Amino acid sequence: MRFGLEASQQRMSWEELVRRVQLAEEVGFDGWWGFDHFQPMYGSGPGECFEAYTTVAALAGLTDRLRLGVLVTGVTYRHPSVLAAQAVTIDHVSDGRLEVSLGSAWFEPEHRALGIEFPTTARRLQMTDEALTILRGLFTTDGFSFDGQVWQLEHATLDPKPRQRPHPPLWVAATGERKALPMAARHADAWHSFGGVAEMAARSEKLSRLAEECGRNPEDILRSATLDLSQPWDAVRAQAEGFAAAGFGYLICGWPSEGEGRLVEFAEGLLPELSEL
Repeated sequence: MRFGLEASQQRMSWEELVRRVQLAEEVGFDGWWGFDHFQPMYGSGPGECFEAYTTVAALAGLTDRLRLGVLVTGVTYRHPSVLAAQAVTIDHVSDGRLEVSLGSAWFEPEHRALGIEFPTTARRLQMTDEALTILRGLFTTDGFSFDGQVWQLEHATLDPKPRQRPHPPLWVAATGERKALPMAARHADAWHSFGGVAEMAARSEKLSRLAEECGRNPEDILRSATLDLSQPWDAVRAQAEGFAAAGFGYLICGWPSEGEGRLVEFAEGLLPELSEL
């Protein structure tokens, strides 16, 4: 089992963010995950909020081992060709430590406030599906063309290609069983969703069936869920063991409300044991 730390780049100084990320690397987490928003999402009132991909690029130069990603990239914020070029750059800067995620975006007030178009749910799901195809195409193919309902590319080439081959892992955040999970089954190297062990296990089984229908081996899709470090330690252990038994290979821990001491206690007391699951 691998463990990531989600410590969103909001309501803290740049110096504090760097300290938290470097702490995650020091105590043994596999990865750091930020968020893709331009305004604070939690708490009230104004506050700091650093843009996701420039943050990841900067952190790549301030870490050595930690894998870096955004949970998750909103498809509405960047043309997929721009996202692909950003990802290639960061993959080289980080020496192949980038994880690329994609989701359909959801926070309408932020879009309205900043003048960013917020299409219908169906349109955003179509955008996500097409963007995943475009990302993989630009990562791996010279002269890539695509004729979608939303985007069209004509003989497009990005050089260099990513450091990771064939490309950085593509993560898809998906919950809805009618459109989102089938999309993850088609495209995802890693799938992330939210919920308890039983709920997520059932969703994962559905994903496996959909992957087989697409001609894919379900074992090729990493399963990821969240782990709450503010629970009693016995509950943390039990939840992690439950996810492992259900075939999950990655758990993303939020920065605990109790603060750094709680995080270090987990890293020193449980992380080595649970990493063996």
